[in-house]
Amino acid sequence: MLKQFRNEQYFCMPYLYELGWHLKGSGIIGVTEPRRISAITLADRVSNERGEILGDTVGVSVSFVDKHCSNTCVKYMTEGILLREMLADPLLQKFGVIMVDEAHERNILTDIVLGLLKKIMKKRDSLKVIIASATIDAEFFKDFFNLKTTTKSGTRKDSSVILSVEGRMFPVEVFNTQQPCPDYVKATVDTILKIHEKEKPGDILAFLTGQEEVMDVVHLLREYIQDRPKDDLQVLPMYGTLTNSDQLKVFFTAPKGTRKAIIATNIAETSVTIPGIVYVIDSGFTKLKWFDAESNTDSLIIVPISKAAAEQRGGRAGRLRNGKVYRLYTDEEFEKLSDQTPPEMRRSDLCSTILFLKALGIDNILRFDFPSPPPAKNMLASLETLFALDGLDRNGDLTNPVGYFLAELPINAMMGKMLYNSIQMACSEEILSIIAMAQVQSVFSKPTSGQGQLMARVKKREFEVEEGDLISLLNVYTAFVRNGRTKEWCGQHYVIYRNLKRAHELRQQLHTLARNKIGMPIVSCHGDINVLRRCITSGFFPNAAYLHHSGVYRTCRGNKELHIHPLSCLYTLRQPQYVIFCELLHTTKVFMKDLTVIEPQWLTELAPHYYHKAAVKYEDR
Repeated sequence: MLKQFRNEQYFCMPYLYELGWHLKGSGIIGVTEPRRISAITLADRVSNERGEILGDTVGVSVSFVDKHCSNTCVKYMTEGILLREMLADPLLQKFGVIMVDEAHERNILTDIVLGLLKKIMKKRDSLKVIIASATIDAEFFKDFFNLKTTTKSGTRKDSSVILSVEGRMFPVEVFNTQQPCPDYVKATVDTILKIHEKEKPGDILAFLTGQEEVMDVVHLLREYIQDRPKDDLQVLPMYGTLTNSDQLKVFFTAPKGTRKAIIATNIAETSVTIPGIVYVIDSGFTKLKWFDAESNTDSLIIVPISKAAAEQRGGRAGRLRNGKVYRLYTDEEFEKLSDQTPPEMRRSDLCSTILFLKALGIDNILRFDFPSPPPAKNMLASLETLFALDGLDRNGDLTNPVGYFLAELPINAMMGKMLYNSIQMACSEEILSIIAMAQVQSVFSKPTSGQGQLMARVKKREFEVEEGDLISLLNVYTAFVRNGRTKEWCGQHYVIYRNLKRAHELRQQLHTLARNKIGMPIVSCHGDINVLRRCITSGFFPNAAYLHHSGVYRTCRGNKELHIHPLSCLYTLRQPQYVIFCELLHTTKVFMKDLTVIEPQWLTELAPHYYHKAAVKYEDR
């Protein structure tokens, strides 16, 4: 039984098909990818190499894209789609082979898939599982999947093996800075310009931590291009919330005589091979989610990458020809990096994980066989949150209908509870828009020129309200739809068309899911701001903060010190006494993002089981 494979999976899958593995296992060959763009591009590549159209023998299934038929024998999909398949078919009877690609990323969905596949393998001897990655800890996963069966002669036989195949890599030169880099964003721009001016032809791939940094570099480079008489540098962004069509642009060949510079997050670190990349710029940082069980908050933290991630980024330069890697950190700093990035399962909120496993009928979550078990305090905090949201009862079972409603939705539990309560509060139309807008990153553009920045700030003020960021985002989306969802309107009001387009797509998906699968009525509150604020409070009440007398905010439970993010519409206004936040971001301080101003009495009214009034007695000392 083949359990471990180390190679580019688009070479592996045609081999499995040609050898008839889809027939031997009496089921199709499934391939999971951590990102939708990876699944689409790889499925397209394999189908092209077979001389077929995508959707015939080779199919793909991701959000917004579903191309497969009854003849499909190889199906590419995201890990989330495979988990949805398990809800309908817990033993995956229609699959003969499952391949989990890029397993070294170890995100939550990957670990859930691996744990469930091991459970399925105990029931289905015919299912073959392949774990594929270029940097994986092979022995760890061999031990995890090794079920050790006994033969008729009484000897013990391993059920998993390691098969290593060397991939093709061209020589890559690595250059480190001599001194620590004080501003890696500015250094990225400078390095790209130096490469463009002095190095031989070849495309550039630069790694940054998030969308805001990516777009900052893109704007600076495009401003540089405008001042040049010859436009010979094509600058393209790449990040997770970018629309599918914009993400695919990075794979197209640049015009003759033009160098392509791709500014990306770690979405380009694995899974996809962008043709023509010769030069890689590694900032040395990444953005990770980190869960604080004491304050029950999930934060985004910018941290140094691991050595494995650094090697993976550098490998992008040697896929098709000799390359060069420019690391914006010293050799000494590289040696201090950790060997591997901590698995997401050990550093994240587990509410969605628990809901999904409960929906699959796994009652005892504590005994579920995770590849890397999460900390007990994180598991306990998530169980308490779900109980507070009425998603679980006192026995730890899914409640009906709230628990099943939350498990059905592809959003976090607090947003799901907010959407559920919007039915009773008659504001589901607006809440759907707010949830969709919260899924994408900043919708406001940031021009580089002084006059442009001033005009962008003036236009942003037209949408901002003193009730908070979520209501302001609702105003942007409502105006966008009212004016025909055109690029011209977005340009006039300095908002990012592709992000609003993505939000509109997400809203349509949620609308269809809520109406067809759950039967949720879609009604409007007709602009009643208080109803919307109360509905937001009913879902995000665990994320409440109050203004401390010292001038900073503190969480109502946990007493964690917080600050309003500078991009919030509340940053320049008089500080409200109580706010609800959707997300925390760790940089120089712990900042609250996506804020909503609330009334303190709403906490005890809407969540009396979580908050209560208490008299504090101060004694003279």
